[in-house]
Amino acid sequence: MGSLSIWHWILVILVVVLLFGRGKVSDLMGDVAKGIKSFKKGLADDDATPAADPKPIEQQTAVKSEAEKIQS
Repeated sequence: MGSLSIWHWILVILVVVLLFGRGKVSDLMGDVAKGIKSFKKGLADDDATPAADPKPIEQQTAVKSEAEKIQS
């Protein structure tokens, strides 16, 4: 009862094709493929470039201001 059979999927695909037309579905799938390719390319670029050294967080300013509040 919880799973969809092959007939359900065929009906869903048929409705999508009827609503959007064959050309729009084809264009949409092409755009999805381009997005996946650019995503993979972006991941490969991230692996190729070394990460910059992270800046340390300036915690002393908060500690100084708390110390100034206590002293005054």
